[in-house]
Amino acid sequence: MYTVTLNNLKEGDRAVILNIGGQGEFRRRLLEMGFMPGSEILVERYAPLRDPIELLVKGSHLSLRREEAKLVTVDIIQ
Repeated sequence: MYTVTLNNLKEGDRAVILNIGGQGEFRRRLLEMGFMPGSEILVERYAPLRDPIELLVKGSHLSLRREEAKLVTVDIIQ
């Protein structure tokens, strides 16, 4: 597997979440939305200006800003 941050993935890439950075409310919000270490994530698409990113996590469609996505470390699934 190849370890990167979530903002480096391309549309259609699948990955497994390794670590959620950040602190306080932001980190708690991601965990509540299903961003748990070990969860699989799919990059559905980017907005026209590449911000935000639409993701599929545990059957839910979520959007993250690129700055927020830099705090999530993932392993790309080949």
